Amino acid sequence: MFKFDINRMLYTLTPDEHGAETIKSKLASHPEVKFVSFTGVDMGNHNTDEKIPLAEFLGDMENLLENGVQTDGSSVALPTIADLSNARVDILPDMDVNWYVEYNFDNIDYATGLPVGTLRIPSFLRHNGSRRVGSRRYLKVSTDLFKKELLNALRENPYVFDYIGGVNSADEIDELLLTNATELEFWVKTPDDKADRDQLSIAQELKEQYWKRVTGPVATAMEQTLEILDCYGFGVEMGHKEVGGVKAKMGNTGSFDHIMEQLEIDWKYAGPMQAADNESQVKDIVRDVFRMNNLDVTFLAKPMHGVAGSGEHTHFGVAARLKDGSFVNLFEPVDRQKAFMSPVGYGALMGLLKHYNILYPIVASTHDAFQRLKPGFEAPVCTVTSLGKDYLTPSRNRTVLVGLVRDLKSPKATRFELRSPNPHTNTYLIIGAAYLTMLDGIKAALAAGKTPDDLEASISKKYGEKDFYLEQNREYRSEQNIYTDYTPEEREKLFDRAPSNVWEAFLSWGDDPDKTENTDIITGGDEVSQMILRSFRAQMILKWSMEYHERYIQNTMEILRSCVKMHNDGENRYDDENWSRVRELRETIGHEEVGRDSLLMQARKAIEEKDYGRLSELELKIEDMIAELREAYGKYRRNIF
Repeated sequence: MFKFDINRMLYTLTPDEHGAETIKSKLASHPEVKFVSFTGVDMGNHNTDEKIPLAEFLGDMENLLENGVQTDGSSVALPTIADLSNARVDILPDMDVNWYVEYNFDNIDYATGLPVGTLRIPSFLRHNGSRRVGSRRYLKVSTDLFKKELLNALRENPYVFDYIGGVNSADEIDELLLTNATELEFWVKTPDDKADRDQLSIAQELKEQYWKRVTGPVATAMEQTLEILDCYGFGVEMGHKEVGGVKAKMGNTGSFDHIMEQLEIDWKYAGPMQAADNESQVKDIVRDVFRMNNLDVTFLAKPMHGVAGSGEHTHFGVAARLKDGSFVNLFEPVDRQKAFMSPVGYGALMGLLKHYNILYPIVASTHDAFQRLKPGFEAPVCTVTSLGKDYLTPSRNRTVLVGLVRDLKSPKATRFELRSPNPHTNTYLIIGAAYLTMLDGIKAALAAGKTPDDLEASISKKYGEKDFYLEQNREYRSEQNIYTDYTPEEREKLFDRAPSNVWEAFLSWGDDPDKTENTDIITGGDEVSQMILRSFRAQMILKWSMEYHERYIQNTMEILRSCVKMHNDGENRYDDENWSRVRELRETIGHEEVGRDSLLMQARKAIEEKDYGRLSELELKIEDMIAELREAYGKYRRNIF
């Protein structure tokens, strides 16, 4: 399959291989590795990539591993932290996670016959030589706080061990362990091909692609990707087709073209930091291998209107390693035939649901993320969970925000699946923030001395019922289909109204775009974490407004221009009336007149004036009118011979 021997290549340096002598030995035996890159993650979820020639790295290795490398902070997305007048940023290696070698499949080393490799070292960002900042720092501090405070809560409320199987007291616990994983969905296509949305929509409705056998270059790229990922030790569980896509066509040359397919790859769990690093590395490998096979890959949450978007379901677990070496899942009840979870599990889920509004800006911080979170495409639209119809029937409800995952044969498998993130969600931030919302719920449940039965009643409460922790005028659990068994009005009343765009999402953090007044739950009062979230907010609002100005206004104009007149006036009254509505919508949205700004011009002015509230209103209005235009033009076009 490959034109080189993948078994001769170096892939991973584990934490116990980060000593200077071991690094030198490993790299000496793999001369195909020519560069070293210190990789930090900024507030735009971008990875830094500073390639250092290997000889330069080895000549100053001890200093670089201790002090990192400097970069221009004004070129890194750290708004409100680093700017032109305060721009020193150091990239410091993380010695506690795996380091990965990334290969350039287009550049084959003559001497070894192998692709040229770069040792990528996941790293922290440090500003002005004093404090660590950025996504990695936030995750580290948040999960450390979660483990510290959870252990204190367990010690202060020993009654809880009556409801957790396999452990009798906090004194038996050696270490708390957090486990996470993501599921990566993405679209693949041949370069320059345009999507036939009608065919994609039909194929999706008929489920013609879901779990179908992959063929041609997609099969080759998928198989090569899985082989490569296995070499890195990710523990790949499977790769398969997702719901979106159409059948590829065979061209005159015997090659497939017009490829348009949605795929998914799943791999095993790891600790929070390693899980986030793994996801970043997997995406890079997927891109590289598919491009090696002349295929484009996109991780956009909603690359095409009207068809399934790409999710990145994120899993959360909490366990304890005991002093005798055994492991206990702290979400598991003593008797799983009499309860769904322990008080720790119930509290964690309740905290996640109660405070999900402050997680929303992290989950969905781009325009296309909100395009995905619409009813009807297996993407969650309501803050609600499913536990299962009874204790012996694990939930398989794919319409809820958070699913309780249980395997009756494996107590270790009990965990939560958050279904709203997408491949562009900042995994470092969402894992750290989600655990802190869970901590709030756990502490409240344990401090109140609640049993599993008490907490099941709380999370299953009906609208209007008072609760010790959850909101009175809300519901949080449903075993029904959220899309079909409730009207939109019922969903909004029972499960709260979801924000419709980036600006609305960030309002949960406060009205001032330069502040984050309402984020104490997900910062634990840590000033640097608060500063990091302020920087994230500034970066994402800038990205939202600039993308709208430079990309979505232009894309909208292309939609307007594509709606062309196809008949002569007076030939058919029905066609005249249909075209009249199309023309009216086109002109209102995008056509300028003396004394009247189009909606798109109003949006441009709102961006220039940084009037984000006004831009938010216009974005939603334009979106509704574009949907109406698509429907009106489709109706008009279908009647034209």
